[in-house]
Amino acid sequence: MARYAMVLDSDKCLNCKACQVACTAENHVPVGKHRNVLHQTTRGVFPELSMKTDPGQCHHCDNAPCVRVCPTGASFINKDGGGFVMIDKEKCIGCRYCMLACPYDARYYDEEVGVVDKCTFCFHRLAEGLEPACVETCPTKVRVFGDIDNPDTEAAKLMRKHSTEQKKLEAGTGPNLYYIID
Repeated sequence: MARYAMVLDSDKCLNCKACQVACTAENHVPVGKHRNVLHQTTRGVFPELSMKTDPGQCHHCDNAPCVRVCPTGASFINKDGGGFVMIDKEKCIGCRYCMLACPYDARYYDEEVGVVDKCTFCFHRLAEGLEPACVETCPTKVRVFGDIDNPDTEAAKLMRKHSTEQKKLEAGTGPNLYYIID
């Protein structure tokens, strides 16, 4: 079975927000909410300052705390479909326990329908042979998605070529977002 992951090169991010716009349009995300985020941090000391943008989203963890705390089973790992962490909106009661459990702050509450939502790696697009919308639209190719166990994928090639890190490993989540650090 494929082991899907996203490899991100934050140094390439222009903070243009094309990934957010594409995701919002593709997934009908409510105004003011986002499935993917852009965290900005300031580096340096005045007057030599710079900004760094770190893209983020659901890390589709192998050991997802959001799944463990969900009282209805609405949050689950789709074992037959790539191992993505998903939400069954029919089962979601909007309790938001999953939001509290997520160390990546990758979920939001959709007030219009009363359920929690998050990134799905555009699971519906993958079935059609397409990349996630955020990956497809990024002008600088910050995000690369693919099967990291298949050495021919661009994601696997990037992981062989560069050193990467996963965020908040101390949480024991087994995240599937890898950030290039060299």
